Amino acid sequence: MNYETAYERVTKLKKFYKSLLWFGIVAGIIFFDDIFENGRINFSLFDGSIILVIWGIILTVKAVKLFLLDAEWENDLIEREMRKSKKNIDF
Repeated sequence: MNYETAYERVTKLKKFYKSLLWFGIVAGIIFFDDIFENGRINFSLFDGSIILVIWGIILTVKAVKLFLLDAEWENDLIEREMRKSKKNIDF
């Protein structure tokens, strides 16, 4: 892994962790507000719970792309495909 790739990955990780922190803060505020106000969690669009679900799905997709489908996975897949296409030379 060269410097540019490592720097890009660290930048993406930093953005992801910031987004995760903000998600936790906003979710905590919304859920605790619902619990103290109504005594239960209310799932409605205007209350913010649906927005949290959508935000959570987006964060999950980003996590999969960042941790499972990273550059190393892509390079391994490219190398595997290149090995498949190699043909033996018969002398």
